[in-house]
Amino acid sequence: MKWYKTIDFYISKKFLGTFFYAIGLILSIAIVFDISENLDEFLSKEIPINDIVFDYYLNFIPYFANLFSPLFTFIAVIYFTSKMTYNTEIIAILSSGVSYARLMRPYLVSAFVIAAFSFILGNYIIPPANKTMIEFRHKYIKNRNISIDRNIHRQIEPGTYIYMQSFNTNNIGMRFTLERFEGAQLKEKLTAQNIRWDEKTEKWVINSYWKRNIFDDHETFEKGYRMDTTLNMKPSDFQQLKNEMETFTTPALLKEIDLMKMRGVNYIEWEVEKHKRMANPFSAFILTLIGVGLASRKVKGGLGLHIGLGLLLAFSYILFMQISTVFAISGTAPVMLSVWIPNLTYSVLAFFVYRWAAR
Repeated sequence: MKWYKTIDFYISKKFLGTFFYAIGLILSIAIVFDISENLDEFLSKEIPINDIVFDYYLNFIPYFANLFSPLFTFIAVIYFTSKMTYNTEIIAILSSGVSYARLMRPYLVSAFVIAAFSFILGNYIIPPANKTMIEFRHKYIKNRNISIDRNIHRQIEPGTYIYMQSFNTNNIGMRFTLERFEGAQLKEKLTAQNIRWDEKTEKWVINSYWKRNIFDDHETFEKGYRMDTTLNMKPSDFQQLKNEMETFTTPALLKEIDLMKMRGVNYIEWEVEKHKRMANPFSAFILTLIGVGLASRKVKGGLGLHIGLGLLLAFSYILFMQISTVFAISGTAPVMLSVWIPNLTYSVLAFFVYRWAAR
């Protein structure tokens, strides 16, 4: 490959080798700590070894690999580039007529590999893995963490709106109201003491109801004690599993967001998750540019200073991401801006570090 020389393969091998070695090491430590934390549960409940290995830890690995990816991208770049710098390898490469921009080629190619790795994991592999892991914990360790809605206002289909004062874990909604519109004109209104989901018939049972039908020239009224009916909603629509959005692949996530918008449900956390999956892979390029810029210059303090500064920047980046996400969820700032602002801010920093290192 004319555009990718031996030295490029050498740098990519160093970069990716250090990255995957570091990720493997931290995953091994994380698994050991998790086993020590859950060992009593595993033994006391006699959980099958196959379930522990294949349903839990096999799905535990991709989640934490992607979680630690930005941090160890930075550490890998800082570590091996600093070693090359203090072995005068970087100086030798630049002295041979290679420009700093050309030196960045293998770094950016390697960053692209890591970004693609992170994108595929985050969008397609981790969601079903999370679902399996949550089902394992629900089955063997603890109950699902489910939040119950109150004061529910929803559009269950175009022109049809429902209201419930509350919906509980017994699948009963209190103070139920249903309204059907044609355009802006109300055509039907039903109010009931409660509504209950029947597991056997998979229908809704409306109790103690009062119904009003509105026509162009007259109205009719109906009162009853029980009505079995089908509605475009299920109990799961009102019982949200904590971090449920993390179990949806990106195509399914986008469909669910559209459905939630139609129903008038709060979808901010889902929107945050969507943007995080797009923003996180870009961190590989940003942190690589910063890491190379810092580590390719000899400074007093040597490798230790490079790694210390690198860790400080990496942790500040991760902290910035967490804080900006909180602003998005709370509604203080637009979701897209909140999720992407760490990347935008550190991109500016990467530009100045690159300019400084290229002088």
